Amino acid sequence: MTSQSSNPTEHVDVVVVGAGLSGIGAAYHLQTECPDKSVAVLEARDRLGGTWDLFRYPGVRSDSDMFTLGFPFEPWDGKAIADGPSILSYVQRTAARHGIDRHIRYRTRVVGADWSSAHARWTLDLEVTGEDGEVRRKSLTCGFVYCCAGYYDYDNPHDPVLPGIDDFVGTVAHPQFWPEDLDVTGKRVVVIGSGATAVTLVPALSGSAASVTMLQRTPTWITALPARDKLADRIRSVLPAGLAHQVIRTKNIVMVLAFYEFCRRQPSLARKLLLGQVTKMLDGDGETVRQHFTPPYDPWDQRLCLVPDADFFRAMKSGKARVVTDTIDTFLPGGVRLESGTVLDADVVVTATGLRLRLFGGFPLSVDGEQVSIPDQFVWRGALLTGLPNFAVCVGYTNASWTLRADLTSRLVCKVLQHLDARGYDAVVPRADEDVEARPLLDLASGYVQRAMADLPHQGDRGPWRVRQNYLWDAAVTLRTDLDSTLEPVHRTVRQPRGEALRTVG
Repeated sequence: MTSQSSNPTEHVDVVVVGAGLSGIGAAYHLQTECPDKSVAVLEARDRLGGTWDLFRYPGVRSDSDMFTLGFPFEPWDGKAIADGPSILSYVQRTAARHGIDRHIRYRTRVVGADWSSAHARWTLDLEVTGEDGEVRRKSLTCGFVYCCAGYYDYDNPHDPVLPGIDDFVGTVAHPQFWPEDLDVTGKRVVVIGSGATAVTLVPALSGSAASVTMLQRTPTWITALPARDKLADRIRSVLPAGLAHQVIRTKNIVMVLAFYEFCRRQPSLARKLLLGQVTKMLDGDGETVRQHFTPPYDPWDQRLCLVPDADFFRAMKSGKARVVTDTIDTFLPGGVRLESGTVLDADVVVTATGLRLRLFGGFPLSVDGEQVSIPDQFVWRGALLTGLPNFAVCVGYTNASWTLRADLTSRLVCKVLQHLDARGYDAVVPRADEDVEARPLLDLASGYVQRAMADLPHQGDRGPWRVRQNYLWDAAVTLRTDLDSTLEPVHRTVRQPRGEALRTVG
């Protein structure tokens, strides 16, 4: 049941949407660099943590090292590749330690946002779920919106048509909504998919299941790293925690970027290196590598899958797990028949078929009541969008840890807010030159990216409109951006800066 609240509309300076890794980092920077601003963090769920609270499938873990996925201001003290519960505890601990949890409003979902040019503020339409389960409609106004809700649809995963799935009499589970009471002990499990979630589930389930089969249409590039970074441990043993964290973080940033550049510039050598590593982990079984671990595309055309301590390949060598490369003909009551005619017997089927992209938490955006077409916009510095005054979005890297760009973007948002105050502006919006060439926002050939391409804004071919997948470059230029040259004030009457007369712009 939904009711309309009669409470007067509240106003805050900045609203952060989402209380996951990005939202907690954003709130930290806002309260540190813009302490005079009132901030509200709106979280649709009843707990903080975002991805790390939502995903609870067996073995859930990071696919980036925690020294770069973690916050630069909060040293990480565990394994380099960490499990989901450890990451969630870290996010919760960080929010509590810095008082960020006091700014979070739970069970508060943004369902619409409209910018008023006359009043230079956003009005957010909210659905707030009370303790009694009743959903109440409320409004909240703010001067700036910073959306840190990620770009995945956490309510509706990618769910392709699986022929005959209704005939299957066993259990069907999706990792995004893992049943708490699902026990695979002694059961035959088929995991459909070949991405990061699938290669995480296979070794985790193989410990108790009778057998686990990963069914894939196309192989994925996989690489292995130790879960524990021994060099990082040595650095932490001799340096103070904060300094050690920064040294390790810098080391890992350089290593990850160097490997990415190697793969893009020398794809043949990268293929040889990755295939050699997999062959070694499978004790020289070249035929298995050729059939199931040799993708038709180059490394980093799609994101690589990381397996810590080669656990995926150890599960295969134990005989408890295997990979089958084929396509589904139809489901049967007791399993899956493939187009090759092979039947995979199954008691449990896990549909690790990927996620669906959804920008800005999925709520519509409008200016003066007119909805803004997001695919027609350009992204400025990977953060602000044309056509949307005082609005920023946090989007991470495709080739490195999400938090690296998230942290830069949060610092840039603070710089923009400081710029507004220094100039006495109410609002700014990025304006792209007419000759800026539109390019796809994300440079991956992955299915989830291609399916959403028509709904995404564009990047440009140069300057602040180009979204580079290079943290070192971004770290050098992002905060040195000349805001006066690329951001335009859009509200007619600007606030009076100290020592200056009130003036009109636009």
